[in-house]
Amino acid sequence: MYKVGVIGPNSSVERIINLGKEYEMTMDFIAYPYRDFQDTERIVLEYNSYVDVWFFSSRISYMIAKNTLNSGENLVYIQHTESGIYKSLLHMGYYQGEFLNKVSIDELTTSHLEQALQQIDFAPKEIYVKTFNINSNTQELIDFHIDLWKSEKTNGALTCFEAVYLSLKEAGVPTYRISTTDMEIRQTLRILAEKTRTFFFKDTQIGVQIIEVEHFDKLSEKVKSSYHLQYLELRLKETLLRFCEQLDGSLLEKGNGRYVIFSSRGAIERKIKDLQDTVYQLSHESDTAVTVGIGYGVTVHSAEINAKRAIQLSKEKSEHGIVIIQEDGTIIQSAGEEDELSFSYRINDKDFLDKLKKVKISVKNYNKLYALIKRMNWSNFTIKDLATHLYWDERNARRVVVSLCEVDLAEYIGEESYSSRGRPGKMYRLK
Repeated sequence: MYKVGVIGPNSSVERIINLGKEYEMTMDFIAYPYRDFQDTERIVLEYNSYVDVWFFSSRISYMIAKNTLNSGENLVYIQHTESGIYKSLLHMGYYQGEFLNKVSIDELTTSHLEQALQQIDFAPKEIYVKTFNINSNTQELIDFHIDLWKSEKTNGALTCFEAVYLSLKEAGVPTYRISTTDMEIRQTLRILAEKTRTFFFKDTQIGVQIIEVEHFDKLSEKVKSSYHLQYLELRLKETLLRFCEQLDGSLLEKGNGRYVIFSSRGAIERKIKDLQDTVYQLSHESDTAVTVGIGYGVTVHSAEINAKRAIQLSKEKSEHGIVIIQEDGTIIQSAGEEDELSFSYRINDKDFLDKLKKVKISVKNYNKLYALIKRMNWSNFTIKDLATHLYWDERNARRVVVSLCEVDLAEYIGEESYSSRGRPGKMYRLK
């Protein structure tokens, strides 16, 4: 049974939980209503350990929670469509006896509103739009609507927020709320149900972590006696046991500073920050670098093979941090860090593979380059960009890019201009 925390204004939370009753065999919905959407940060920080996944009534709350938790994996939100805007316009027309021609609206983006109004023939003629973001506050939105109404620039308001709606109604402003429809809620519940099935799959996968204290054999030369070395090993093992207990896993000591922890994929992914803290403690205790490789698989054997490949990759480049290799071959470098990079060493396109083989570029390096460009949202890049973020030397980065240009997988598009002295950097983009 997965615990689902529902965040939103009280009326929205009640509707979501009521419609979610059909999933009560697999999900337990817990209400966390707020008075102001900025309360989202406090709620997720206080109750995150009590739920498996968060369900948000709006995208703005989702954005706040994602920033607060530094992850969007266990978060879902209701994707608003034009239906909410049309519903509020219908209510406006019915209760006012006419469609208002002068209206103030608060929206997350203007594009959503523009798309909705383009599809109808009776849109208000004068619209004042206030866009909001995670730094906006409720009073700011209330003042926006009231100021326009008092100056007779508008005859009514449409708002996305229950708190704003209630305050405007109390002030006597004709106000209608842009709220989600049952269809939108049900669609998100279906997405949530699929997500929980993914969680179950991850929880049933085997996860193997190999943790290695580098140059452990040289530590014996530094310590004063064999007793000091044994004390060190006991302290390291105690640190690992405390972490292992959080995973509900089992610890195996391989000797010479190498340890293996067996657990589930789901448990490891939920505790990746704790693993980072554990690695820091081990490194501090031993006064040397600690490398970690994690492997996932359907069986212990396949997970252990992936973990061994991951630890080898982590040791080759210390900048890679914690390295994970998933069951499908996807490699994740610097797991849990801001510069986390995910890529595969597989490509199924034969013509594409032939081009890479022709210029002797590995699939892994190409996919790593492609993943970086996608993550950074670069429309173009320089050799220096690649060298800096992929920890390649510039000579190797230049060879890769020039080779890709030779087989028409990349192209030279111009040069950067610098105000200071020095050669301008050439700019490229992938095709």
